[in-house]
Amino acid sequence: MTPRTTHLDRGVAGAMSALSAAAKKGLGDPVLAELVMVRASQINACAFCLDMHVDVALEHGETPKRIALLNAWEEAGDLFSERERAALALTEAVTVLTEGYVPDAAYAKAAELFGEGELAHLLGVITVINSWNRLMVSRRIAPGGPAW
Repeated sequence: MTPRTTHLDRGVAGAMSALSAAAKKGLGDPVLAELVMVRASQINACAFCLDMHVDVALEHGETPKRIALLNAWEEAGDLFSERERAALALTEAVTVLTEGYVPDAAYAKAAELFGEGELAHLLGVITVINSWNRLMVSRRIAPGGPAW
């Protein structure tokens, strides 16, 4: 696969990187942040982001088994905590928007398990990875390739 372009304005890249860092920091759980980033990247078929965030998740102590089963988290029994399952469900709802909106049940479950500030940061993590996915996929940036 040949990239269409590797050009990305430094200001845009910097702003998105800052948003990502702030959202992750505010969420306060680096493993959960990476699970969310990997799951959204799976849905969006973003090989660049998958390559990056699987490595980061492993660096933060995530296990290869959980990463391998992330695509089937709903069927993975208690391998993922209730809080992680709520975050993953919200990730899928925000990423896919199949009903044209985020279903109340997905949002309510996450709101039940995350404080208001944590939930805001979780939504920030979900939003920024979806934006990164779209930038990388639309430009056809391969795993390990130049981001800009």
